[in-house]
Amino acid sequence: MPYIDPPARARLGAGDAPTSPGELNYAITVLVDAYLQGATETAGRLRYAHLNEAVGVLECAKLELYRRVAVPYEEEKMAESGDVYSAG
Repeated sequence: MPYIDPPARARLGAGDAPTSPGELNYAITVLVDAYLQGATETAGRLRYAHLNEAVGVLECAKLELYRRVAVPYEEEKMAESGDVYSAG
């Protein structure tokens, strides 16, 4: 959950990078909340489309992180240690 102590919130609010999973969650949550607040103000109320957009962006960011960072890391480790799967 994105609940971190006030000093950490202030540090992140000042532009410092997150240093823990909780801080990363908090930073992402703050960005999404700001997006939803702006979308709500523009449309006059929160709409399903706004939530769908936010969830879609998070999913695409996750997939891009996996594709660009996790897959190359896993490929490197597989080459170092050997494959687990015998099929394929």
